[in-house]
This record gives sequence, C-alpha cells and structure tokens, in this order.
Amino acid sequence: MGVTLSVNGVRQQVDADPTTPLLWVLRDHLGLTGTKYGCGVAQCGACTVHVDGAAVRSCQAPLGALEGVSVTTIEGLSPDGGHPLQAAWVELNVPQCGYCQTGVLMAAAALLKDNPRPSDAEIDAAITNICRCGSYLRIRAGIHRAADALGAGRPGRPS
Repeated sequence: MGVTLSVNGVRQQVDADPTTPLLWVLRDHLGLTGTKYGCGVAQCGACTVHVDGAAVRSCQAPLGALEGVSVTTIEGLSPDGGHPLQAAWVELNVPQCGYCQTGVLMAAAALLKDNPRPSDAEIDAAITNICRCGSYLRIRAGIHRAADALGAGRPGRPS
C-alpha cells in the first residue's frame, strides 16, 4: 500500500518502503532531481523542500509520515524559473558551484513567506544551509533583492 501526497501540485501515489526518505522518493521514484543529497543527516540543507509550506530537510523525512501532505520542490517553486529569488540569484551571481543552492532557495522562499522583511540577523538565523563555497553574503543580498521585488523592502525602509 502506497502513500499519497501532492508534489508540486500533482497528486502522487508512491509505492515505497515507508521508511524511505522523501529525498529518495523525489529523486528515484518521481524523477525530480533538483533536490540534492548532501550529508544525509539533515545538517547541510542541500535537500530542503517545502512540506505544507515549511522548509524541511527531505533526507530525514520518512515517506510513511507524509500521507496527504503537499510537497514543493525547486522544480515547483516557479515553473519558468522566474520566482523573485531565482531572478535575484541570477542577477547577483549568488552561487559559485551551485550544488547547495536549490536547498538554499527553498529555505529562503519559506523565510520570505513567513517574514517578508527579514533583517540580516533573521536571514542568518533562518538560513542554516551549508554552502561550501561560502557565498553567504551573496545569499543574504539575494534574499533582500527578492524581498524588494516582492514589494516588502528591507526593515526600516518604506516598501
């Protein structure tokens, strides 16, 4: 018996061991390879997706606990790659190698949904993803640029 969940707006029935991490369901069962494997212990954040709107490290989310949830992956963030965060990432050349960036983008999207005007300190507290290239200052700038594009502006500045 499988688990039914919505992935990027499409209802999916997944027949896999209920202990299978969501990361492998997405990649191996559904062919959504934008979500990356990093550490496998929920520390690096490369595997971040949204589960019912919250940023979740998919490498530690067992399929059996996900019945009926809504999952959004990087492929579902914007069908054409035009989400303000994705545009800011391109404009500011945020990624270096880019491997971790899908997870960072998903964490940033969850942050902006909950806090459309994050301060630098709030960004630093919310984006706990590890970037081995060290593009943290550009990540922060990209989040501020996306907040501006979404009409929120920065704290203390009129929108």
